[in-house]
This record gives sequence, structure tokens and C-alpha cells, in this order.
Amino acid sequence: MTTEPRAEDPEFSAAEVGAIAHLYRGEMYRSKIWRTRLDATTNWAVVTTGIAMSIAFSAADATPLPIVLVSFLVTVFWVLEARRYRLYDIWRTRVRVLEANFYGPLLRGQGARKDQRWNQVLADDYTGVYFHIGYLEALGRRLRRNYAWIFAVQVVSYWSKLSIHPEPLTSLDQLWARAAVGPVPGQMVLALGTAFYLGLLALGLATLRGQRAVGRPHAVKARDDLMQRLAATEMY
Repeated sequence: MTTEPRAEDPEFSAAEVGAIAHLYRGEMYRSKIWRTRLDATTNWAVVTTGIAMSIAFSAADATPLPIVLVSFLVTVFWVLEARRYRLYDIWRTRVRVLEANFYGPLLRGQGARKDQRWNQVLADDYTGVYFHIGYLEALGRRLRRNYAWIFAVQVVSYWSKLSIHPEPLTSLDQLWARAAVGPVPGQMVLALGTAFYLGLLALGLATLRGQRAVGRPHAVKARDDLMQRLAATEMY
């Protein structure tokens, strides 16, 4: 004896609403934990930059090399933070999907419904976990939000050190001599530094296109559309 499949109820039951509420709490907790990990690397970058500046400006004849060296360390922190951000973005996106499509309609008195495909999008994200953004885009986001300011402070500090210590700069020859690092001439050091910061600027501008869903080729189109709508109004 066969039975006809029951038409799906467009509204969640009380038990399902309770389960989704617990799911939201869990995803919010994971999002907060990974947000703390992001803040940790940013804090390390700020502290190490402050230490390098303190050493470089501790005396008029102190070398500006600590500011150069710390830029490499801050770059490592930036790369690590971008990797963490890709994971954080998974939990953050799930939280936003629930807030915008589950709690939003509830607060507007429209009820919790499951006939708008957002629940299918979220279920697909759970059954096949994959990153929502690419690595370069994660680098660009963290650069624009935090690290651009840290690198800018380093540039200003470095040029200030070259300009005023041990005495005000008066010629290009003095600039080349102060910028030299051991056997590496000052012209090459400044050229490499300029190329590095121009690369950062290019990356920041190139990744301004916004969030693009990446992952499995057969991901449902509804998920891509939903993520694009969320990205248009999100603060990250």
C-alpha cells in the first residue's frame, strides 16, 4: 500500500522554530569566537608596529630598519588573518541568512516560512561546507578594513624618520644614504618599498567588486543570488 506524499507545510512548527533558535545561537557563538581570532592578529600587528616605531625614534641616530622589518611581520599577520577570515565568513553568512530570512519575517509578523528557498540554501551550505569567498578577496577585505591603516602608519613613520633624523634632510644623496640597508643601496630599498605598497593599493582596488560565492560548481543559483543580496547591505 502506498501513500501519497504530504504537501510541505510552508510554515515551521513550534519544535522546528525552537531547533532553529538553538542553531542560531550556535552559529552566533562560532562567529564570535572566530571574530576574536581575527582581532588577535590585528592586535599583534598594531603592537609590533608600535614597538618598531618606539625603537626607531628612540634616538636621533637610531636606524629606521625596525620599521622596514616589521612590515614583513605585519604582512604575515595579514596573510594569516585572511585565512581566518574565510572561515569566519562561513559562520557569519549563516547568521546573516537566519537574521534576514527567519527572524526578520518573524519580527514583521509574517511568520517563519520555508517556501522562499532560503532554508534550502542554508541546508545546502551545511551538507557541503565550502568557502563563500576567494582568498584574494579575503586579503582585500582585511586590507581595506584594518591593514591599510597599519601600513599607512608605517609609511608615514618611515619617511618621517628619514626626513628628520639625525638632522633634517637636505639632499637626495642623504636620502639614499639613510635608506640604504647594508649592501643594498637606498634607491633599491625605496623602489622595492614603493612597488610593495603599490601592489597593496592595486589589490585593495581590484577586490572591491564585492562578495562572490565560490565553491562547488553545482551550488544552487538561489544561494548565489541570496549571498549577493546580503553582501550589498553587509558591514564587514
